[in-house]
Amino acid sequence: MTIRLAATALDQAAALLRAGELVAFPTETVYGLGGDATSDESVAAIFAAKGRPRFNPLIVHLSRAGQAERLAQIDSRAALLMQRFWPGPLTLVLRRAPRCPISLLASAGLDTLALRVPAHPLALELLRAADRPIAAPSANRSGRVSPTTADHVMAELDGHIAAVLDGGPCRIGIESTVVDLTGKTPLLLRPGGITLEELERQLGPLAAPNPEEAPRAPGMLASHYAPSLPVRLDASSVGANEALIAFGPDAPKGAAETLWLSKNGDVDEAAAHLFAVLRALDRPEFTAIAVMPIPEHGLGRAINDRLRRAATR
Repeated sequence: MTIRLAATALDQAAALLRAGELVAFPTETVYGLGGDATSDESVAAIFAAKGRPRFNPLIVHLSRAGQAERLAQIDSRAALLMQRFWPGPLTLVLRRAPRCPISLLASAGLDTLALRVPAHPLALELLRAADRPIAAPSANRSGRVSPTTADHVMAELDGHIAAVLDGGPCRIGIESTVVDLTGKTPLLLRPGGITLEELERQLGPLAAPNPEEAPRAPGMLASHYAPSLPVRLDASSVGANEALIAFGPDAPKGAAETLWLSKNGDVDEAAAHLFAVLRALDRPEFTAIAVMPIPEHGLGRAINDRLRRAATR
């Protein structure tokens, strides 16, 4: 039975992490499933709880940027992005430092490490109290819709993890941006809470990853963030048995049920609602989930990335 902990029970959550147990906790993006990143046993337990493919790396969460120096090789680009965007929804993929204590299982056996410092007060307090790096993918079954509330975590993982620390709904509601700095040209591995435009103002142009290579960060599998129903993108009409995810003031008529990401066409608001809306409409009385077009700019790029992966079956 999974314990649901109030924010005031943070010390209990930290003690569970130190003891090798798994604890879900809120970040500004989505809820993470935390385990001691230096323990092979704890990291293996994360994979088991999620049913996650072992070749998909995990993000390691830190309480402050200074901790990264003993874990990874920090160049001038990494230092710039850490100063500008940490704490925040940005994950950096870097070369592991010599004698790095992070479990190789967390890196899926690669010589790289995915690191971030979350911008959520409760997450930072928990990380400080646990006093160790915490590996924390999204707190859901592998490939499923990411959780943005403690209720979502309980629906997915009750009985599979020790506890969930309830910090209320996540502010951003979509995962962190992932940037690979291990090569000469920075790679945008996953769009997310920091936009491509913000990154390019700091680094210049970013390249796309080679789709033939093994995943170097979470969220890169072709099928991911998927509800059980088929997802139909760029919908301008909707069937009577379909649910509709609407964006903007005007939505096609005739859906069995319609939920809005943002009635005023705000992509930031849409990102915050995306996973909760997908979950709410993933019900057996519908034949599919139709989604209206989302602009491909700012957080809209991250929303479309998640929707394309949700639609891949």
